[in-house]
Amino acid sequence: MSSISRRMFLQNSATVAAGTALGLGAIKTIAADNAGGANERVNFAMIGCGGRGNFVARGLIEKGARLTYLCDLQEKRLEASWKFLSEVQETKPKLIKDMKEIFDAKDVDAVVIATPDHWHALPTVLACQAGKDVYVEKPHSHGIWESQKMIEAARKYNRIVQVGTQNRSGPYIQSALEYVKSGKLGKIGLVKVYNMFPGGPFKLGDPGTCPEGFDWDKWLGPAPERPYHQRIVHSGWLHYWDYNSGIMFGNAIHQLDLAMMMMGDPQLPSSVRSLGVKYCHSDDESETPDIHNISWDFGSFVMTFDLTRGQRYMEDTSTTIRRNDIFPYWTMNATRIELYGSNLLMTLGRHGGGWIVQQPGGGIVDKMFGRPCDEPHYENFLACIKSRKTPTADVGIAHNSNVVMHMSNIAHRVGNVALRYDAKTGKFDNEEANKLVKKSYRKGYEIPDQV
Repeated sequence: MSSISRRMFLQNSATVAAGTALGLGAIKTIAADNAGGANERVNFAMIGCGGRGNFVARGLIEKGARLTYLCDLQEKRLEASWKFLSEVQETKPKLIKDMKEIFDAKDVDAVVIATPDHWHALPTVLACQAGKDVYVEKPHSHGIWESQKMIEAARKYNRIVQVGTQNRSGPYIQSALEYVKSGKLGKIGLVKVYNMFPGGPFKLGDPGTCPEGFDWDKWLGPAPERPYHQRIVHSGWLHYWDYNSGIMFGNAIHQLDLAMMMMGDPQLPSSVRSLGVKYCHSDDESETPDIHNISWDFGSFVMTFDLTRGQRYMEDTSTTIRRNDIFPYWTMNATRIELYGSNLLMTLGRHGGGWIVQQPGGGIVDKMFGRPCDEPHYENFLACIKSRKTPTADVGIAHNSNVVMHMSNIAHRVGNVALRYDAKTGKFDNEEANKLVKKSYRKGYEIPDQV
């Protein structure tokens, strides 16, 4: 299949302006009058050739999709990415630095966006406007407002937008959800989410020299201008609010999203309380805390979250556990979720950790081992491109989990306070907090109000 059938082209002034300012040229906007899915092989492009993106691309190829474009600002990453992916695909994709080519291409049906967080929303919107479906890595937005714009774009242009919270597609996760729905746990009044890892202090180090041919200004994109720094480009961006939602939230969104799923994807909480500090590493240069305790009031239950990066005995679920019929040692499992029912307690792991249900005294009354959920998530995305059905981690479903995360960061950033939140208006009872609902965008990289 060369492409999903072309649709009539419309001119959209906001899109043209955004594309031109980005140096992308005028991005074509495709009407959503014909939203029929692909009926043969799906052609896809990837923007952002880092580690996670490469594994997503490889997984899609192994499920039958064809990679036609690789896009990254760094030449070395483009070549390294193709070397890795050439193990599963013979035909070399086009290696490019300008994403405009992807949005204009006729041989691209879908786009994988695996960039740093501050570059998730705008390419998603532009891809939707260009008639492309999207697989966007988590967390899918860098703020509350832009998450809503991503939903609006997906709906307006009838696009499939799957978020990379792959646990939602896992069979053992679906089984856990059915168990919760059965009512056997009783009334769940408390949900505890953990993200507790070892780790040392972050040091920025030597800024280095910007490599020849690397467009640092475009890497910054929507973020404020600052001098080039090699450490920021190479994973250090995880430690700065301008590019990320917190180093551990880039990881913990999996558990937060799972907790929301287990509770039936409820409406947004009415309040959030946050305490984030640097207790483990006083010499840390990160902008994000190394201890973060949060609680949300959902009306019918409370959810709490504990984040650390300094406890050497805490461990994520190992590959051995994920690939075999083994449970983690739950007490020191870094990424567990606990659902406290009035009758029984469920402990749930991500990425293949499985789940157990315990009765008084600790005896296990029900259980299921788990396996990683990546493959069924890729299958779901490709199937939904063809069927046009809603994917398991649709951007509209993922929105509330994303907002919950941003609520906690905002409460921390305005002074570790308690905030009330009105989901209807999208506003807090704190003006400083409201200023962080929509971040500032550098001129030329704005998401238009009307997508």
